[in-house]
Amino acid sequence: MLKGLFFTLVCGFGTLAMTASAAPSEQTRREITQLMDGLSNSRCEFQRNGKWYGRADARAHLQRKYDYLLKRDLVDTAEQFIERAASKSSLSGRAYRVRCPGQAEQDAGAWFMARLKALRGSGAPPR
Repeated sequence: MLKGLFFTLVCGFGTLAMTASAAPSEQTRREITQLMDGLSNSRCEFQRNGKWYGRADARAHLQRKYDYLLKRDLVDTAEQFIERAASKSSLSGRAYRVRCPGQAEQDAGAWFMARLKALRGSGAPPR
């Protein structure tokens, strides 16, 4: 009986810890804005659900998804933004893609992670 009670308590605290969330820090908000700015200031196109979109439409779409996550306290880090908003369609589950002039087409998640790494490192985002 004690083992069952202990297991219940551990699972309960684990669930609470996973659902408890704080608003993203100012640094995180800045990084996410810079990631979206990086797309909208690029010459890249953004694919979702098989259709290519220009950077303004892509930015607007990602902003809507980000706002949704913020309202529900579901994004605390730039990595969570990339995973939950900028990598795949919430409806179809299909990966988003990015294609930029002179570069191979790639998954949007990888594209955004490379930009995040550059923002945190040298400060010079990849082309």
